[in-house]
Amino acid sequence: MIRFNSDYTEGCHTAILEKLVETNMEQTAGYGEDEYCGQARELIRKACGDERVDVHFLVGGTQTNVTVISAALKHYQGVITAKTGHINVHETGALEACGHKCLCIETPDGKLTARQIAAYTDAHFADESFEHMVQPKMVYISNPTEIGTIYKKAELEAIYQVCKKRGLYLFMDGARLGYGLMCKENDLTLSDITVNTDVFYIGGTKVGALFGEAVVIRNEELKKDFRYNIKQRGGMLAKGRLLGIQFLTLFEENRYFDISAHAARLAEKLKDELTKMGVKFYIDSPTNQQFPILPDAVLAELKKKYSFAYQERMDETHSAVRFCTCWATKEENVDMLLADIQKLLKADEIEA
Repeated sequence: MIRFNSDYTEGCHTAILEKLVETNMEQTAGYGEDEYCGQARELIRKACGDERVDVHFLVGGTQTNVTVISAALKHYQGVITAKTGHINVHETGALEACGHKCLCIETPDGKLTARQIAAYTDAHFADESFEHMVQPKMVYISNPTEIGTIYKKAELEAIYQVCKKRGLYLFMDGARLGYGLMCKENDLTLSDITVNTDVFYIGGTKVGALFGEAVVIRNEELKKDFRYNIKQRGGMLAKGRLLGIQFLTLFEENRYFDISAHAARLAEKLKDELTKMGVKFYIDSPTNQQFPILPDAVLAELKKKYSFAYQERMDETHSAVRFCTCWATKEENVDMLLADIQKLLKADEIEA
């Protein structure tokens, strides 16, 4: 079975494994206070262009989202998110389980706009019963989004200005951040993200690491006592050096960006070649997640050889599915997938 169903189907980059083996018998301090975490923090600060940011390493994405949001909010406050946001649809209600509501906005492309955020917040405080409803205090965005779209620099700047004007924290989920930064349509840098959010995280689990995410906090209000919340929410690793070594290795020699560019290139190839075949797409995604609409008969045959994710039924005979490329995707597997789709589409046309 060749897997395109997600971007965490392999282990980790071989350079990480080599470094883990090399350092295996060293004794270090625990809980992220070792020298490798320290070195990784410095590399990330340099990449972000800000030596003042706090950098924390957590074990996974859901733990990171719950930790960041719960640390920032009071018990009566909630977080504005697109309805498709990961915290709303794919974390088993983890945020609600710790007492914070997802305040959802419908969006056509998985992205929030500055206007939507302003309108939602203004409507809350314009209601004479506002104190009887969950108060919006944070905005959660993903980049790339859960359906592969990205925020442009002007969009992010506009959102952050609205957030600052209305006293909202802006939090960016960067589980797939590398794939967004390295796609052709992107005009954001890590430095741009740093100065236009209060807190964000750099995803490792889906971008070359065995596991782990790096939280970057710029807002001074959110820095205080953050490690207490990491521990309480189950995000702190006793052998923290395992996270430090991974992020140190990823941010050495431009590795994080190079392996992300590989995934972006193969996704673009997949999209371009399918477009040439006349295939339509559920969403115009420039990143490593592609959502072609294919005949159900074709998908039934593809399932015998490939793993992919179902997205949505489009009509009686067609469905949208998701194919993911990643840092480890083999180009020959993409070529094989394309060849098989082309063959099956021709066969489907003949039968029709």
